[in-house]
Amino acid sequence: MSDGTPDGGGGGSFQRVAVELRARMLDGRSYPHGSLLPPQRELADEFGVSRDTVQRVLRELANEGWIEVRQGSGARVVRSPQVHSPTSNGTVTLGALIEDAFRQPEVTLDVFTLTSESLDAHIRMQAERIRAGEIAPQRIALRMMLPSGSVELPYLRTGQPAQDERLKARFLSITRRHTESLRNVLSDLRATRLVPSVDLQIRRTRVAPQFKLYLLNGTEALFGPYTVCERSIMMEDGEVIEGVLDARGLGASLIRHVTDAELPSQGTLFVTAMHEWFDSAWEHLTE
Repeated sequence: MSDGTPDGGGGGSFQRVAVELRARMLDGRSYPHGSLLPPQRELADEFGVSRDTVQRVLRELANEGWIEVRQGSGARVVRSPQVHSPTSNGTVTLGALIEDAFRQPEVTLDVFTLTSESLDAHIRMQAERIRAGEIAPQRIALRMMLPSGSVELPYLRTGQPAQDERLKARFLSITRRHTESLRNVLSDLRATRLVPSVDLQIRRTRVAPQFKLYLLNGTEALFGPYTVCERSIMMEDGEVIEGVLDARGLGASLIRHVTDAELPSQGTLFVTAMHEWFDSAWEHLTE
């Protein structure tokens, strides 16, 4: 939604537009795979920003592999996050599975991830559904493990120390921004009594994540390794740093495992093992 104030190309507006467009692609419905984004002028009017800011956002999304921009054809969504299940045909989106989880009276989420960017977008979507009266969970409990700022990540490196320091500062800033957003959204749900019980715990781990893990309501595990790639990254001041070794997490595919009545089924064993791993890492590898 627009705040009605032109931005003049500021970094805050750049991030606001980028986060919202990623969220719309993440949900798999607003901008599904293969769809065209609205024209730049429409996006600029909607968000109350300059076309220069929209162009910078589209370049960033193209660098991340979300969209493909062709002259005269607009920006087309070429990457959409999918969740694959070994026990069923087809794929679903992470947004759809989190939406299902939030239909329950008690929602429990255990998350191990590099940043909280994807989760922030999904939780904000569910908060809107709660405010609209579409769902009414009575309790939300979220535990999240993120890498400590002191961890030497194998990602976000170019081999040039000065650039690497700037990239790490950008990474930490993104993480802080989205964890603060999560705190604000969940605190607001509790303060307005839309959700009677809200428990958010965030711990920092001394391990650099090699994979992303979501544990939903004790019955599902969504697991996906980070794909390492080399790409360009746009800094908040507009500078583009080339040749950055990065971990692709946003939009990455996940594998879904679900518990069932057959014991010991593959899904049940995997979900149980991941819960045991998460609890042990939470207890012994965090600060």
